[in-house]
Amino acid sequence: VQLQASGGGLVQAGGSLRLSCAASRSILSIGAMAWYRQAPGKQRDLVARMLSGGSTTYTDDVKGRFTISRDNTKNTMYLQMNSLKPEDTAVYYCGAAYRGSNYWGQGTQVTVSS
Repeated sequence: VQLQASGGGLVQAGGSLRLSCAASRSILSIGAMAWYRQAPGKQRDLVARMLSGGSTTYTDDVKGRFTISRDNTKNTMYLQMNSLKPEDTAVYYCGAAYRGSNYWGQGTQVTVSS
């Protein structure tokens, strides 16, 4: 599975961004897809996850602000990020679990200025 993440950028606090993750195969065939982020000097943490059946989970930090979704016809997963805060600044990665292996996109930088 190849994943291509895009949509990062520089935004002021309170602004919005939408990240995209295009998969090389049908996302319905993928067990779980997720967004992670890694800030400088910190570990990579889960932000949001969507299972193949459509159920979603979010880390507490982003609940009510971020929404994970997908377009099955485009084999693309999204992360809508609203009310962004400076502490959301990180490299965001999309990941997928497929047939016992984990796959990662290349990461996209999100920078939120105060």
